[in-house]
Amino acid sequence: MAFLAKIKRNFGTTFEFFADSWAELKKVRWPNRKELTSYTIVVLVTIVFVTIYFWLLDIGISKLVELIV
Repeated sequence: MAFLAKIKRNFGTTFEFFADSWAELKKVRWPNRKELTSYTIVVLVTIVFVTIYFWLLDIGISKLVELIV
């Protein structure tokens, strides 16, 4: 019987976890369409700048290594 009680307790905590998660998701303030669009643009522009930065850094380090070798 202890085994069955342990299984029941574990499933109880699992169900409580999902119930609590659902309750927390209801508290979230989801962005509207305008906010979501602006956030997406900010992320994409940031990715482009970081990509260009690392690309230039890679080219610079490659040229430096070529000069050394």
